[in-house]
Amino acid sequence: MSYQFLRYQSSDGVATITLNRPDSFNALTTPMMDELKSALKAAERDEAVRAVVLTGAGRGFCSGADLAEIQANPDVPITEYLRAGLNTLAHQMRAMPKPIIASVNGAAAGAGTSLALACDLRIASDAASFIFAAFVNIGLVPDGGLTYLLQRAVGTAKALEFALLADAKNRVSADGALATGIVNRVVPAESLQAETDALARKLAALPTRAIGMTKRAIYRAAERDLTDAADYEARVQAVMFTTEDFREGVSAFLEKRAPVFKGK
Repeated sequence: MSYQFLRYQSSDGVATITLNRPDSFNALTTPMMDELKSALKAAERDEAVRAVVLTGAGRGFCSGADLAEIQANPDVPITEYLRAGLNTLAHQMRAMPKPIIASVNGAAAGAGTSLALACDLRIASDAASFIFAAFVNIGLVPDGGLTYLLQRAVGTAKALEFALLADAKNRVSADGALATGIVNRVVPAESLQAETDALARKLAALPTRAIGMTKRAIYRAAERDLTDAADYEARVQAVMFTTEDFREGVSAFLEKRAPVFKGK
């Protein structure tokens, strides 16, 4: 498949989607977001794909929404622009029954931070940074689901601090992001691709349906009480008992060998 603003590669069970507007630090335009929605859908439908990596070309991960596009279209209703673009992407990524890893290779700013936080796991280069105050610095509020995603990652007090102040340069460093729970892992810049590939391949080798159901259950439980969460687990578990991967997992355990999961 061919895209104008993305690169899409698939091998060894992993689809890698690269935002590819490096001259603008991968700023998001409407056509680019449409392509990203299409690429995610393609990865979801492809049975050979069992994990997804999202990263950026060049020196940045994503600098947020392309303000030049917004300025050039002053009559576009902003509410509908966000609902059809970033909001739809956040929902699509959270609902995708396959794990998505953000490989944050450089700066993530504004809506770029929303995009990273909508992924399930985040691995960052030690040269990466996060700029949450990019919104308030131009008189806007966070969008793309950031008020929800950031607060659940770091808590209310830190979310307010990052969204309003960040540090003296309005950046949260990679180490700061790790310390506060924004990212899962920080690695040297030169090791980012190798470390991301290893993590993605590890996830791709696991039982894909179980990962998808676990992802759904954990995100759902964040909005419910213990009784509801435990009941949902019980209902989902009944489904998982019927899968090929469950039967393989039990057989491998009893036979004292490594399981070979097929994502079915």
